[in-house]
Amino acid sequence: MALTIGIAGLPNVGKSTLFNALTRQSVLAANYPFATIEPNVGIVPLPDKRLDQLAQMFHSAKIVPATVNFVDIAGIVKGASQGEGLGNQFLANIREADAICQVTRAFTDPDVTHVDGKVDPASDMETITTELVLADIQTLEKQIPRLQKELTGKKIDKSVVEQAQKAMAVLEQGITLYAAMQQPKSGFDPDVIKTFQLMTAKPFIYVFNTDDAGLADTAKQEELRELVAPAEAIFLDAKFEADLVELEPDEAREMLLESGQEESGLDKLARVGFDTLGLQTFLTAGEKESRAWTIRKGWTAPQAAGVIHTDFERGFIKAEVVSFDDLMELGGMHEARAAGKIRMEGKDYVMHDGDVVEFRFNV
Repeated sequence: MALTIGIAGLPNVGKSTLFNALTRQSVLAANYPFATIEPNVGIVPLPDKRLDQLAQMFHSAKIVPATVNFVDIAGIVKGASQGEGLGNQFLANIREADAICQVTRAFTDPDVTHVDGKVDPASDMETITTELVLADIQTLEKQIPRLQKELTGKKIDKSVVEQAQKAMAVLEQGITLYAAMQQPKSGFDPDVIKTFQLMTAKPFIYVFNTDDAGLADTAKQEELRELVAPAEAIFLDAKFEADLVELEPDEAREMLLESGQEESGLDKLARVGFDTLGLQTFLTAGEKESRAWTIRKGWTAPQAAGVIHTDFERGFIKAEVVSFDDLMELGGMHEARAAGKIRMEGKDYVMHDGDVVEFRFNV
């Protein structure tokens, strides 16, 4: 399931350094605007300790984790919505992403130029938000007259025009649609809004690229969290993360603990990104491999089977399901079956994260 998260932000905030660390690739990271012109795409494994335990239990030859796709998008500048910098091209890259990871600089370094001459996370976020909002307003200004004509011709329902006008009213206040849609009883229909292809309707994750002082400043972190709520906020040091991935796992773990962190910023970003995309995993295990499969939350057993092979969905009969926690607690499939923890589920079964499954189907 190739869903992507676009990494966006002003120039020189550490997007490419973060991307390099995420994907362990050597993408150009330079101290000048537009070091990234063509978007770089990386496939990042989702950390999942459950797979190690399954592989040990089933003596699996290999482990295949779920993945998250990240796209490194070039820096956006003021006026991007009007074509400044390489604005139109960059905004098109963002439109193609399923979610937006906005990277904001929160570190001070005289050797790294800031496009506005000063480090101000709130101002930087406002610049990006403003450009995305203005671009969405332009999109709706073109769409609404067309939708009104289609309404006159009875080609669409009145509610579609109303949703477009409601979205325009929110954007004119300088608010992202994602933030507005998170409010209780917002009145938005996500399925209709999605048809307008608006950037600010996409889920947002905010990454603050900071330093040791910033990672220790919990008061400042809380202030920034409140600024981006209800979106998720992640605080990390991209340079530290880049150094971390160059080490052997044991050395990286030791270095991480010495820094006072239980989980690396990259692992947290991959995990939060996966959840923000509305995804979850189910697991399969055997001697050949232990594997995490990506599905959308709310999918049924046949839909999940179809991710393995389309024939599995078409010929679905039953799913033999046990929760990962039950399996680990009891020590194996035989013990889980004896304890009545393995269930036979039908076509209406809604999958849960961490289900360990074997599908039965007709060819």
